[in-house]
Amino acid sequence: MAYVDHAFSISDEDIMMEPSYIVHSRPPVKEIALAVSLLIFGTLGIIIGIVMAYDRVGGDRAHGLFFAILGSILFIPGFYYTRIAYYAYKGYKGFSFSNIPPV
Repeated sequence: MAYVDHAFSISDEDIMMEPSYIVHSRPPVKEIALAVSLLIFGTLGIIIGIVMAYDRVGGDRAHGLFFAILGSILFIPGFYYTRIAYYAYKGYKGFSFSNIPPV
């Protein structure tokens, strides 16, 4: 008899045991709301930070720079996930609501 290594063999039972993936037909509302709020607050933080740095609010430009950096940290993921949600809504190829991680 020939030796068969069953640890690396694939049978029909192994294929049927894998979990099935559920396709969600409706968009994830909480995740999209979080992405849009990050985008809005990030944009506001960048604008307020630039204005604060220009007018030297707080005595120097460091406060404005801090707000601009904080705004950009909020803006980047907000823009990224809002863009994914928009392209998935419009039906662009390669984009779906499943690309947005759950909260």
